[in-house]
Amino acid sequence: MELIVAKEDSGRRIDSYIAERSSLTRSAVVNLIENSCIQLNGQQINKNYKIKTDDRIIVTIPDPKPLEVVAQHIPLNIYEDEDIIVINKPQGMVVHPAPGNRENTLVNALLAHCGKSLSGINGIIRPGIVHRIDKGTSGILMVAKNDVAHLSLAKQIKEHSFLRVYNAIVVGHFKDNEGTIDLPIGRSPNDRKKMAVIISGNNAKNAITHYKVLEELNGFSLVEFILETGRTHQIRVHSSYLGHPVFGDPVYSKTAEQSRKYGLEGQCLHAKKLGFLHPTKGEWMEFDSNLPEYFDRIIRLNR
Repeated sequence: MELIVAKEDSGRRIDSYIAERSSLTRSAVVNLIENSCIQLNGQQINKNYKIKTDDRIIVTIPDPKPLEVVAQHIPLNIYEDEDIIVINKPQGMVVHPAPGNRENTLVNALLAHCGKSLSGINGIIRPGIVHRIDKGTSGILMVAKNDVAHLSLAKQIKEHSFLRVYNAIVVGHFKDNEGTIDLPIGRSPNDRKKMAVIISGNNAKNAITHYKVLEELNGFSLVEFILETGRTHQIRVHSSYLGHPVFGDPVYSKTAEQSRKYGLEGQCLHAKKLGFLHPTKGEWMEFDSNLPEYFDRIIRLNR
């Protein structure tokens, strides 16, 4: 891909500029820069470079490297065609390998199911992964089988045209049965492993979550959340900030120990519905999943 910098873009950081025009994430752009896959006027460049008028940028996405992750035959509940796979991930399954979780991940299962038929844009550890959900969250996520599909789907996520609907059981009852949470989220200044609502400062991005209470339970609420943006831990951070943390959340609530009697392996959060334009057919596709058994158990015991 070739980009010529216009006058009005002069002075911007090169990584954010490329991300805005390519559907790649900034982290993916930085990775390409660090691997000498992006050139500026025929030269290698630093990620902090401020672009200038008429700069010529060449972006090259390399062929994926051989994946050093073991393929494992793990059953997947899926829809599949030549471009995408839609999966209903169980709670407790890690999406991609990481230190301490090299096996039994979604990527291990995908390698056994698809072989080499996965996009390589996110590198050798996360082939085909366009977006992810946490280990302790269950529900629907989507995987790209080729780079064309990956770029199209990533662009939809970036433009907030994806439909992402979650159900959660949270602690307590909301004052208003529906509303919008519009609070920026960034890395917590007190704990770098956590995210937090950041009211002022540069260490935050806008985050918007719409919610609707579906049912009030004994000490809990069953709530539908619709993501307008997709920040890390967005629902978990927003609901906790309002005083209604997701039940069982080991990071943003104090209910993890209480949740063990229900057999939870994480937070009571389920990615219930996913909607998007098919990357090659251009048709709107929507997938819905039933609430998992652990949701039904908590609801039944607290009605």
